[in-house]
Amino acid sequence: MQAVSVQPIPVGQAVSITHVNMNEWSSGICDCCQDMGICCCAFWCLPCFQCKTVSEFGECVCLPLLDPGCLAYTGSSIACPPVSMAMRAAVRERYHVKGSICSDCGTLYCCFSCSWCQMAREIKKHKQPVTFMTAQTTMTSPMYPQPYQATY
Repeated sequence: MQAVSVQPIPVGQAVSITHVNMNEWSSGICDCCQDMGICCCAFWCLPCFQCKTVSEFGECVCLPLLDPGCLAYTGSSIACPPVSMAMRAAVRERYHVKGSICSDCGTLYCCFSCSWCQMAREIKKHKQPVTFMTAQTTMTSPMYPQPYQATY
């Protein structure tokens, strides 16, 4: 997704346009078998799971408890809980995931707990440590077929 706006440019100033590639979610909404720990935690205690997920994202651990839709999974009539909507939008924004507020609302309304599981899997995927591999070049000469090491 790329937004382009046309504005007058003062003389002597540079303009840069950044293009961000948008990704799909790393897992589907019903891919609970991808990470059974996440699925089980959400199933047995969704409010605790929500607090854990929000904390891993770097937000206040109590944030989901402020959501009037905290009990949405028990049949609450709140269609789009605001804290859950904000959290889903923030995850999409941080990890450049395709979607819209409208799709977030529909996903939360149709499957509240699965939506939280999907966010948790996305956060977990992006929090995995990155391993860098380096290569070391060793030079040998015909006179010394093995790498030369000085001894003292």
